[in-house]
Amino acid sequence: MLLVKTNKQNKRFELALELYESYRIIQLQPAYKWLLIFVGFPLHFVVFFIYFYNKKKDGFSFKLKEARQALLASGYKKELINEYKEQFIRKQIFFKEKIVEKKLNLQAEKWAEEKLNQTLFEKLEQQGTTRVTYTETFQSLLSNQAFFFITLIPSLPMYLLIFLFQNPYLKYIFERLIMSVFVIIGVVLIVFSILYVSPFDPAAHILGETATKEQIAAFNQLYGLDQPYFVQLWNAIKGIATFNLGSSFFGNEDVVSSILRKLPITLIITVISLIFAIVIAIPIGIISAIKRNSLFDYTFMFIALIGLSIPNFWQGLIFILNFSIKLQWLPATFNPQNWLSIIMPIIVLGTGLTASIARMMRSSMLEIIHEDYIITAKAKGLSSSHVLWRHAVGNAMIPVITVIGLLFGAMVGGTAVTERVFNISGIGSFIVEKQLIPDIPSILGGVVYIAITISIINLFIDISYTFFDPRIRTKIKNQSIR
Repeated sequence: MLLVKTNKQNKRFELALELYESYRIIQLQPAYKWLLIFVGFPLHFVVFFIYFYNKKKDGFSFKLKEARQALLASGYKKELINEYKEQFIRKQIFFKEKIVEKKLNLQAEKWAEEKLNQTLFEKLEQQGTTRVTYTETFQSLLSNQAFFFITLIPSLPMYLLIFLFQNPYLKYIFERLIMSVFVIIGVVLIVFSILYVSPFDPAAHILGETATKEQIAAFNQLYGLDQPYFVQLWNAIKGIATFNLGSSFFGNEDVVSSILRKLPITLIITVISLIFAIVIAIPIGIISAIKRNSLFDYTFMFIALIGLSIPNFWQGLIFILNFSIKLQWLPATFNPQNWLSIIMPIIVLGTGLTASIARMMRSSMLEIIHEDYIITAKAKGLSSSHVLWRHAVGNAMIPVITVIGLLFGAMVGGTAVTERVFNISGIGSFIVEKQLIPDIPSILGGVVYIAITISIINLFIDISYTFFDPRIRTKIKNQSIR
């Protein structure tokens, strides 16, 4: 029983020490330091009074004042000023610069004061007198088990932040999430500002040329377009955060509901196209790199070049003309109830993506297979397949993953042409339609929610780096230690 109790006490003590050490490291990183103060403000407020009480009790300020007076009385500061004046004059003469009396006195006074303070602190440290600091007070309280358990509930966000900081991978994900939030805020500011200064007048466009000034004023008042810039911006940010952007200017439909109906269609087509491209492109890229300058390599790279050169709308029209009108194999327009109607849009979107990934995979593989560690692995007698899959492919995937992330973002935001060709009611065509009005809530909501989707995808891509590249894992761990 005693052993179990002792083990529990040891675990609690280790937990307190971990908190203590994590707090010490956090103080070295300004961003986390201020975030820690913000999320744990009630606790910091209490600790401040404890620090203030300890500071008064330790008598450091009084001893510092006494030591300062003693040094000043001994003429130590005057000696320093005279010494620094001589150094400053010699420096000015050496560089042939004019000696300004006022500048000379100010510089000598500054250097003497810095040296005096340094001497005072060194003297007090030699006497065993230490200064109570806020950081040390907080750290000592964190190392106290009773303090931790008493303050656990009211300061839970702060403790969660400290524990998150202890795990390098959670910290990495958290930082990427914060970066994504700032990116999304930036997108909101840019898109809203462009729409705000746009010369198009939604009221005049929707109501027509016969609309009176009173009708236009009533329209602007109804949708809040008569309010100042910052009021409209705040309402837009609040609407995006709460998924309540109101009704569209044209059609009086709920903006968020419309986006939530159309965005999944675009995402489904884009994701399937991406999978289709990856499954085909990566093996082709690997084989082309292994069989460099062969007939296979030349053939597939030529096809990839053609795939990059074909415009989506032209390819879509050719597909409709041949597979829908002439052969009547596939539907010409998209229909959610007919899975055959999704085949042509997927191929059209995936063609350029397949070509880009295949070329990037080939280039990356060619660079990797000539690295020293690959040659060393072969020299050790490892089989070609083992070297290929164990050492080459994983490292070659790093730039390919980056390209996949960028291309996916471009696809999600740039599917409008393909959606128009195949009559797909997706988010791309939705934004283009609303741009002609311009329907500010619909455009802003569509662009921002696309940006959020792309940010989430990029977060997964950043996380996937850690699985392919051990150097990134090591870097993350080292950053957490520092």
